Amino acid sequence: MRPTPFFALTLATAVSAARLSAAEVATPAATSPAAPLAVSININAAQDIGEMKPFWRFFGADEPNYATMKDGRKLLTELGELRSKDSAQSTFFRAHNLLSTGDGTPAPKWGSTNVYTEDAQGHPIYNWTILDNIFDTYLARGVRPYAEIGFMPKALSTRPEPYQHEWRPAQGTNPGNLTTGWASPPNDYAKWEELAYQWAKHSVERYGRAEVEKWYWEVWNEADIVQYWPNSATREDFFQMHDYAIAGVRRALPSARVGGMDAASAGGQFMGAFLEHALHGTNYATGQKGTPLDFVSFHVKGQPALVDGHVRMGISNQLRNLTNGFNQIAAHPELKNTPIIIGESDPDTCAACTARVNPQNGYRNGTLYASYSAATFGRELAMADKAGVNLEGVITWAFEFEDQAYFDGFRVLATNGIDLPVLNTFRMFSKMSGRRIAVTSSHEIPLNTIIQSGVRGAQPDVTALASLDVAANRMAIMVWHYHDDDVPGPVADVSLALAGLPAAATGTARLTHWRIDDEHSNAYSAWKKMGSPAGPNANQYRQLVAAGQLAKLADAPTAVTVAEGTATLKFALPRQGVSLVLLEWGTGTN
Repeated sequence: MRPTPFFALTLATAVSAARLSAAEVATPAATSPAAPLAVSININAAQDIGEMKPFWRFFGADEPNYATMKDGRKLLTELGELRSKDSAQSTFFRAHNLLSTGDGTPAPKWGSTNVYTEDAQGHPIYNWTILDNIFDTYLARGVRPYAEIGFMPKALSTRPEPYQHEWRPAQGTNPGNLTTGWASPPNDYAKWEELAYQWAKHSVERYGRAEVEKWYWEVWNEADIVQYWPNSATREDFFQMHDYAIAGVRRALPSARVGGMDAASAGGQFMGAFLEHALHGTNYATGQKGTPLDFVSFHVKGQPALVDGHVRMGISNQLRNLTNGFNQIAAHPELKNTPIIIGESDPDTCAACTARVNPQNGYRNGTLYASYSAATFGRELAMADKAGVNLEGVITWAFEFEDQAYFDGFRVLATNGIDLPVLNTFRMFSKMSGRRIAVTSSHEIPLNTIIQSGVRGAQPDVTALASLDVAANRMAIMVWHYHDDDVPGPVADVSLALAGLPAAATGTARLTHWRIDDEHSNAYSAWKKMGSPAGPNANQYRQLVAAGQLAKLADAPTAVTVAEGTATLKFALPRQGVSLVLLEWGTGTN
């Protein structure tokens, strides 16, 4: 079951929670250090378990207009730098509100492009200026669109007034009705199809067929919950709207990659009905059987809580949702090889709800978000293997909020141009390539246990994801030390035993060790050490920008001896820390 959405938070709860700052919530009281955990991790490079897809390279946000602003452009540049050298494996970005009516002024949980209006006689007027600026900004920085066809332009809305909803991030909850005129079926399906056609046609003309063929196109967001699809509309209304939009895109570009439905409730009845309609139903727009489904998309969310004064993550909730979605897709033999995109994969349900107001979100600024992401992404791959489905991408619904308070506790990758630790987890992922190889750990929590109850006991989850790229002469190992409870715990003394290394690695291999912890790759801890300045001066700002970058572990070895395909590495990994160890041999470079 999907966790209670942010819309259900009461104002009383929000006001009460406001007494706690994000820093207070995210930093539990210190305790005496416990004895280190002795952790043995074995990596078998000779045991191939599948492709190391760059599945992590997808991001998204409610607010499309932030992309063209100062800090948005900076962050997009950094996301573009994560892309694979293979241009077909670019970073992708999904945004809501790409068709919403307005002047392009951004706000939390809102955006607009004014693409579609009508004259006095009801004739369509198309204006691509704002939307082109957004997509131009993506593409100039190596980021490709995951084009969400939504939301409903005011001129096409069946109930245009009131059109834009209210949202007050300072309170963290919506005092009025979120589902206003933008969340509505079209009043004319032919015009709706023509809008999708004109958008796809314009994109081909502006960017070229070969480019647009690489994009993903999908319709709407979470039409299975009332916040995005009103009670006055039915499932069939959504299927009709979906079919007409996809027909318009395919009319302009028959080879366009289209799919859906980006359901909120993975494995739910609405998603099941959508799959049945797309596979076997009658297409509302064409009258033919089925609707093209080049990929399937749904969402999974965790459920953090405040327990005894500290944040407790809900990783089990997120992974149970994922199981439901995978199982529902696997039940359709026609979808066995169809790519799956997890359209939103996050620890909670509301990026625009700050930790300052909602203390259960106090994980966001520090290393807990980074280690949670590492542990979750690693398990998502294993779960796809187990379900026999084709996981292609996972969208992290986090970007940035322009001109907000520093480290205010939004679910973001950066704050005021300063990167948070979680972004460095993705920088680590970007260094992994080739094939996934087998990993076992003495302190790995079994997958079934995490799905059922999370990581709540005395033992943390200390394990790894490893890849071997024979062509590039490199092996990458990401190790995380994760626990749901954000309280102090003993450091892990990790012993990595490597076996099955290629003969070419024999001798001395170069070793690079990157780290995310309180002292490395962590602008938040650096900001707190400065006294948490509300407005850092120029020198402090430069220091924080530098602290936000992925850092190498100080005093770590720079070489390791490989003999008969084996090697051993040892290091200490703090709780909620993440390490990326890279071995290289031959003539390659870091």
